[in-house]
Amino acid sequence: MTGQDLREITVPAVLGEVDRLRAFLRDYLAGTAFGEEARLKIELALHEICVNVAQYAYPRGRGGEVAVRVWKAGGSLFIEVRDRGVPFNPLEKENPDLMVKLRRGERGGYGIYFFRTLMDGLAYRRAGGQNVLTVRKDA
Repeated sequence: MTGQDLREITVPAVLGEVDRLRAFLRDYLAGTAFGEEARLKIELALHEICVNVAQYAYPRGRGGEVAVRVWKAGGSLFIEVRDRGVPFNPLEKENPDLMVKLRRGERGGYGIYFFRTLMDGLAYRRAGGQNVLTVRKDA
């Protein structure tokens, strides 16, 4: 990971901390050349990723943390999200059939689809007992 202006934050993996992570990202993005639309997409992607970690990474009340790193490299912004929760590769999950879900009025199941479509690149690996998801937004 070679980049400029690397910042990191680690918080408990609970829904109540998602706003803190979003504020951390907004603060970082304020010093970049990304326009308002791109900043909103990046923030929404991080929101969806962190909500999924908070809801599903640590089952049965087993608490844990989520770490977020953000940096710039080669004209792109990278966000790495790490947790020690159950192994889960979101890239293996199929996209939902949006029309079927909407017709049935089904709630949920859109988070992974959202961050896949909002960002320009995604990578997942399991390393050192951690889920490591890296997303990229090009300038």
